[in-house]
Amino acid sequence: MGKSWAELGVKLHKEVQNAVKTLNFPTMTPIQAAAIPQLLNKKDVVAEAVTGSGKTLAFLIPLLQILKQRDKWKKAEIGALIISPTRELATQINQVLNQLLESISGITSLLLVGGNSVEEDLNNLKCNGGNIIICTPGRFEDLLSRKSDFNLTLALKNLEILILDEADRLLDYGFRKSLDVILSYLPKQRRTGLFSATQTKQLQDLIRAGLRNPVLVSVSVKAEHSTPEKLENYYVVANNNNKLAALFAFLQSRDVQKAMLFLPTCAVVDFWSETFPCVFNDLPVLAIHGKMKEKRKKIIERFKNSPKGLLLCTDVLARGIDIPEVDWVLQWDPPASASAFVHRVGRTARQGRQGSSLLFLLDTEESYVPFIEKNQRVKLDQLSDVSDTKMCENLRDILQNLQKTDRDLMEKAKRAFVSHVRAYSKYECSLLLRIKEFPFGQVATSYGLLQLPKMPELKKYDSVGFEPLEIDLNTIPYKDKQREKARLQKLEIYQNTGSWPGKPKIVKKPSEPWSLTKQKKNEKKEKRLKRKRAKEKKRKSGLSEEDLAELAQDVALIKKCKKRKISENELDKSFGLA
Repeated sequence: MGKSWAELGVKLHKEVQNAVKTLNFPTMTPIQAAAIPQLLNKKDVVAEAVTGSGKTLAFLIPLLQILKQRDKWKKAEIGALIISPTRELATQINQVLNQLLESISGITSLLLVGGNSVEEDLNNLKCNGGNIIICTPGRFEDLLSRKSDFNLTLALKNLEILILDEADRLLDYGFRKSLDVILSYLPKQRRTGLFSATQTKQLQDLIRAGLRNPVLVSVSVKAEHSTPEKLENYYVVANNNNKLAALFAFLQSRDVQKAMLFLPTCAVVDFWSETFPCVFNDLPVLAIHGKMKEKRKKIIERFKNSPKGLLLCTDVLARGIDIPEVDWVLQWDPPASASAFVHRVGRTARQGRQGSSLLFLLDTEESYVPFIEKNQRVKLDQLSDVSDTKMCENLRDILQNLQKTDRDLMEKAKRAFVSHVRAYSKYECSLLLRIKEFPFGQVATSYGLLQLPKMPELKKYDSVGFEPLEIDLNTIPYKDKQREKARLQKLEIYQNTGSWPGKPKIVKKPSEPWSLTKQKKNEKKEKRLKRKRAKEKKRKSGLSEEDLAELAQDVALIKKCKKRKISENELDKSFGLA
């Protein structure tokens, strides 16, 4: 049990104390008890704690206390900067902060995450100001580099505290450029806090963030695990490598109310979001990925307010997002990096609630289980796949029939499969998840592909387990009448001319005998050697033959003058000096 705020003796401003009381948190969590006093004692803090353990309040409460120590903040002064990797997480932090600020006077906040133009954000800063800025790195970099009548650099002059939420993600290569630009504008004399579930320990990363002698705070609810205490983690090895059937059988056998399904790419999310409603009738299906900009906020709110549903998503929702009542986190594939596993499963079992996670594995991926236990201290228990061959065949038939009647869906299936394979080939755990062992044919069958797409990977490896349909793909129409009309026109031109309109013609060079090609190659090589030798000779000699003869003549005249065979006046005349 956590100690009460009074027992811990943390001195807070009266308004900050009242704000904390409004949130109905009578006790501190371990991460709050460890991090808050350190930040209040003017220390830089690197904090690591399992997801859902209360890290947001662990930096918001001391941040507000630090700002309240000053009597008054001008509208245009920024006293605190909170940087988050995603707009969803930044929005969530802003919501918690706004609850606290309802009881605190003299401090304003502003959320800068995109969704509108940079000019609008600059105008908002100028008109309304913000003593606390919550932002994403890309948007804040844009604001700093944009010329405007609002001097953002001057507004940051008195910055008291910088917070990097999900710091390990912000300090990696994806955000390196943006973060380096932002840090170059910030004053050196400030407090800095790095908060995450999987923290960076690299000294260079800490120095880049402006930390010199940071206090390391690492809190785990259970020392032997890096995930929440009430989280149960499972895995299932899919029969015949058909993860769709394994997922369908699992959802049929369990009373799942609210679940998140992590998928490898945006294209995979797009495809399954259209086909899952035809397969899963019991659960409403929603989808979200990083390429959706304006829609993301509405979809998250809709999922939060829904009593039940299945949310298909990419790793854009893997970090920090708090969605109440998620009882299962499902993972179609192991994540690209091992540390992302902890963040994904942390979307459930938050703040002491019960939760479960399930990872779907292929036959060739079972070695991932001992790896993740050793690497991230996450123990997985096995569940049996209750799907059968008939279920696999039924699902394949449903998907193929859908694609036969809608060309758009057929193209999305191909894009999803191609992007899935390419994402798999770039996995961090490539020694365990090997692309050469990937069951291309069986996975293509689980996507319901009509025919295999043309891609380099399929030339290297076999596609056992896939049976292409004998069907002319040109006969499959778009459901959209305008798209179908345009396609038929292009198809007619292609059949008449042999080239698809809009695509540049590839003009093949006429072939020539191999012996002639080799002869030309040797001639080019010889010419290059001759030019090289000529350059070297010129460089070594430095003088032409005429120059050398003239020089020898001048040396002979100088020698004659020394032997007094000619006078100095005669020598000067010879050199043209007299």
